[in-house]
Amino acid sequence: MAIGYQKLVGFMPRRNILLPTLCIVLLIAAWTFRSPRPSIDTWLDTASARGAASSRPSSLRPPDQAHNDVDLSAPDAPFVGWPLRRVCDEATWVQGLVYICDNNSGGIGNIRNYIQTCIRYGLEAGATGLVMPKIRKRNETDLADLFTDYLPFNYMFDEKHFRDAFAINCPQITLYDDIKDIPGVGSKPKIEHITPKKFGNREGCDFKDQNRHTDRFGDRFRKWLSDPKNGQTPPTRDHPRLIRFNWGVLWDWQTYRDGPEFANTFGNILRFNDQLLRLGKKTLERMHAYAEVNGVEDGRFLGIHLRTESDALSFWPTYTIQTEAYLKQATKRGFEVAYIATGDPLEAENFAGAAIEMAQMRVVSKADLLEDEDLEELESLSWDQQGLIDFIVLLGSDFFVGTMPSSFSVYMAMKRHLRTGGLYTRPYKVGTEGDGLSYLVGNYEKYWEGWLFMWDGMWP
Repeated sequence: MAIGYQKLVGFMPRRNILLPTLCIVLLIAAWTFRSPRPSIDTWLDTASARGAASSRPSSLRPPDQAHNDVDLSAPDAPFVGWPLRRVCDEATWVQGLVYICDNNSGGIGNIRNYIQTCIRYGLEAGATGLVMPKIRKRNETDLADLFTDYLPFNYMFDEKHFRDAFAINCPQITLYDDIKDIPGVGSKPKIEHITPKKFGNREGCDFKDQNRHTDRFGDRFRKWLSDPKNGQTPPTRDHPRLIRFNWGVLWDWQTYRDGPEFANTFGNILRFNDQLLRLGKKTLERMHAYAEVNGVEDGRFLGIHLRTESDALSFWPTYTIQTEAYLKQATKRGFEVAYIATGDPLEAENFAGAAIEMAQMRVVSKADLLEDEDLEELESLSWDQQGLIDFIVLLGSDFFVGTMPSSFSVYMAMKRHLRTGGLYTRPYKVGTEGDGLSYLVGNYEKYWEGWLFMWDGMWP
C-alpha cells in the first residue's frame, strides 16, 4: 500500500505541488521571525511609572507570562493591570456618564468595598467619568457614628497609584477631583441616586440577596438612561448625567463572576498611602525584633484581631469566645509571642494577661513597639488610620486569628489567602480551618444572619 501511494504521488504534475510548497515555506519564515512577546512590565504599572513605552497589546486574553512571582498579599504589591484592562476593553462606553463613589463609611473593610463596588458597577455601566472617591470620617468619641466629615481619598489611600492604574489600563475613564470639575455640570449639579439591584427582576429573592443580574446590569442601566419616560435626556459630553448610589450598596457584586484574575487584582487599586505603609512596616520590623529578643530566632509571631470595641454588634463572638479560640490556636501552633490589634486598650491588657497564664505567650501592640517620633506620629492618626497600621503588621504575621463577621478580619484572611495561588488563587473555604494561614472564630451556620455573604462580595 505504501509503495502504491508513492507511485501515485510520483505521477502528480509539478505545478500542483508548487503552491502548497510555497505556503509551507512562508509559514516557517513567519514563525521564525515572529515578533517577541511583551514583557511582564507591559502588564505591571511599575514599567509605566519608570516611563517605559507600552504598545497596549490586546487584553481580551491574558498575557503569556505567569504572574505568580508577584506577591499580591503584600500591602504595597504592584498593580497587575491586564485584568482591569480586559474589563475596560469589553465595556460599552457612554460619553457624559459620570459615577460619584463617595458614600463610603465604616472601617477599612467596608470603605474599600463601597468604593470598589461602585467602580465595578460604573465599569459595567460604561461610565466615562469618575469623581475621586471621598471617605466619611468616623466620630472618634462615638465609634458607631460613621457619618461625620468627608475626607479626601488620600486620607487612607495612595492617590497617584489609583490614578496611574486607570490612566494606564482604563484610559476611557476621566477622573475628576470634584463634581464642579465635570464639563457642562453647571452651578447646581443634579445627581441621580440609584440602587443597582433594582435594575433586574428580583421576584422570589430575599431582599438581602446579592445582585444576581450583574451580567445584564449594563444593558438595563443604559436602557433606563436613554428612556425619555424617566424625564431625562441621554448624557452627552456637554450635558452629563451624574450617578450616586444610595447608601448601603456593598458586598453586592459576586466577585467570582469576573474570574480569579480580576477578583484577585482589583483590590490593589486601593493601596494604603505612603505614610501608613512606612509606619506599618516600621511597626512590623519592631515586632520581628521583639520576637527575636524574646527567644524566637526567626521572629515568628501570631497576629490577633480582638474585635470587642464599643461598636461591636451583640451577635458577634464575645471577648470570652474570641480569647478562648485564639489561645487555643496559639497553643496548638506553638507561638511564644503575639501582636494584638484592638481599639480597646483595656481589653488588650486583659488578653495579654490571659495569654501569659493560659498559653505562656507574650502579647504586645503597636503602642508598645513604637517610640519617640514614631509613637508621636502614630498618636496623631485617627482611630481608623491606626487600624491600618495594625492591618499591615497582621499581614506580616506567621498565622492570623480573627473574628467572623468582622469585615476587617475577613479582608485580612482573604488578602493573606492570595499567597496560596497568586493571580489564580481560588476562593477561601469559608467556615473551615482555612488555608493554614488564618483562622476566624464565629458562627458559620446561616449565610445571611451570619454575614457570610461578605466572602462572596469582597475583593482581597
